[in-house]
Order: sequence, then structure tokens, then C-alpha cells
Amino acid sequence: MIDHYRRLFQQQQWFEDALCWIVVRPLDEETTADDLLWRLNGGRDPEERVMTYPREEAFEEEQPVFFVHEGEGAYGFLEFSHGFAPADHILAELSKESRVWMTTWHFNGGYTILYAADGRVRAQMRNFIFTEHATGEGDPSVLADFRAMLDGLDPEDHRGKRSAAFAFVEAQTGMGIESYWLDVEDAPVIVMDDWHRS
Repeated sequence: MIDHYRRLFQQQQWFEDALCWIVVRPLDEETTADDLLWRLNGGRDPEERVMTYPREEAFEEEQPVFFVHEGEGAYGFLEFSHGFAPADHILAELSKESRVWMTTWHFNGGYTILYAADGRVRAQMRNFIFTEHATGEGDPSVLADFRAMLDGLDPEDHRGKRSAAFAFVEAQTGMGIESYWLDVEDAPVIVMDDWHRS
């Protein structure tokens, strides 16, 4: 699975600069993508928009821009313009009656992987790309398999570590990303409110 994401990053090299990938597995079958987006937007309806060239247009926004993907029993939310990541309290709210996995990074670093459930953040690791400087919080057993993936990679294999983060989230949730999702035109996107105000 790591090799799948290596190929993705090779094809979509811009992807390595900044992104936030959130996968939510609701425990309640009645929970919809709109419900989750409302929570993700701090209890407000986000703006729905069609962008002719999403990758270019989203980069001009100063607010988070998401692609939304629906899988079997899971929803994937990809913020692809600046790597905007929601605050922990928003992720905690998102995780009520759901299981939430997130990985994110941006041009200043911030390499993070996180798990939230039952209304709180249960585990997270920051700076995972620099294994010797990685810091963990919460239950270490939750991320033990991810840590094992990192340990199996060369310390300088940054693409491999990013790939491992995606592979780990897919292994936990069954939701992955395909390259063709990213090369789209006239695509629906969700524009969130500024999370710094949330």
C-alpha cells in the first residue's frame, strides 16, 4: 500500500507541499456528509462551489477548500490548497459517534497524524517525517502500526513517510485516494469558514 502512495506522490508532486486528509467513519448510518461538513465548519453550513480548475483556484483562497469523497461506510475530506487542518476541538466534535483519522502537512512542516473518537482526540504524532523529533500524545498503541511503518523506512525517505501516513489511514478506514480524483475540472468543492475564527 505504501508503494501505491509513492506512485501517487510521484504523479502529483504538488501534493507533497500541503494537504490535510481526514477520513470519518460514522457509527450511525444516518450520519451524512452534510452533517460532518457542518461539524467540520464549526457548526455552520460551508459554501458549496464549482471550480473550473480546482488546484489553481483553490490556492488563491485564504480559507480551507475541500474535495469530498464517499466510500463504503466512510467519508474522505481532502483539503488540498494550503494544508489547512482543523483545530483539535473541531476534530473532537467531528468524532462524536464517529471515528476520525487525519494526516496533514504544509509548507512550514506540521507533519501530523491523529485519531479521534467519542468526542475527543485519542492519539496523535507530530513531526513524523523527522522520526527522531517526532512527539506523541495520547494512547501510543493506537499509532503503533504507523510507528512500525516508519521504522521500516530510511530516515531520509520523506516521500515514503508521507506515503506511510496515507497507507496507515487507508488500512484503518478502508478509504484511500486515487490519482484521478485530483486531475479534475469543473469540480464541486466545499469552502470552509476561516478556522482561525472557530
